[in-house]
Amino acid sequence: MDKSDVTLERMRSFVRVAERGSLSAVARELGLGQSTVTRHLRELEQAVGVPLLTRTTRSVTMTEEGRRYYADCVQILRLVELAGDEARSTRGAPAGTVRVSCTAAFGVLHVSRLVFAFQDRYPDVAVDLSLTDERIDLVREGVDIALRLGPLPDSSMKLRLLGQSRRVLVAAPDYLASRGRPARPQDLASHEGVRMSNIAGSDVLVLHGRRGGRHVVPFAGRLRVDHGLAAREALAAGRGIAPAHLWLVDDLLASGQLERVLEDYAPPSVPLNMLIVPERSGIARVRLLVDFLAKGIAQLPGIEKPQPGKR
Repeated sequence: MDKSDVTLERMRSFVRVAERGSLSAVARELGLGQSTVTRHLRELEQAVGVPLLTRTTRSVTMTEEGRRYYADCVQILRLVELAGDEARSTRGAPAGTVRVSCTAAFGVLHVSRLVFAFQDRYPDVAVDLSLTDERIDLVREGVDIALRLGPLPDSSMKLRLLGQSRRVLVAAPDYLASRGRPARPQDLASHEGVRMSNIAGSDVLVLHGRRGGRHVVPFAGRLRVDHGLAAREALAAGRGIAPAHLWLVDDLLASGQLERVLEDYAPPSVPLNMLIVPERSGIARVRLLVDFLAKGIAQLPGIEKPQPGKR
């Protein structure tokens, strides 16, 4: 076997196995049999003449030669994809797949509709939309773009701040009629709170007054949920009071199913960021979707524009 046997297919299998650390996961992702992926790796190692991966019963890791070869493969595959984009641009129609990961409730209520509109404009672009509140490894999961609420750790990804997501305190009219309307932040301690179990510190509520001042009050309740849509349903059903992103409840406020509570006080806004895998950011269809989503999200209820000078 010689260097002509270093095919893009074998290289692609190697890159994804190196990133995911699992032959079976890559086989499912690529729609191949695990034996085929194993063969690709064996033939690639024979062609380059050095072992690229170390396999055990539990894991697959790169050798030192494999790590160097992986970095070159990523660049080669990116150039191949960019060349394809350039060729397709002559007919003005981007094509291929973009993989997006998004915070679950935000994705269901808003991002999915933006994706529909994007595909209406670019019918040859396929979009894989994964909805999860977990902070996934974009490269490992093969994701191009991720939309995330909340502070982010330092990352090698390209970061684009889309804005601040404004939050408000809300409750259903029936709940307020039966339990009374709180007049000051301290009154919340005697109310039922709908809390998020996947957010640290949800047993304390921080509020900022319109005229200044910071208030920290205990926040308890019999119901905890781990999904924004479940919190939305609980609030509409009169299960208590909660801080909610305006994009999550704007329609329920407009219809009267929910009401604002303590309007002179508000929880801190939450940053909304877009993460982009650097090696994918130059690909036409990824770049188009990034800009399309950023423009559409800026029009959503409660998304405040980033301050000048921030990314």
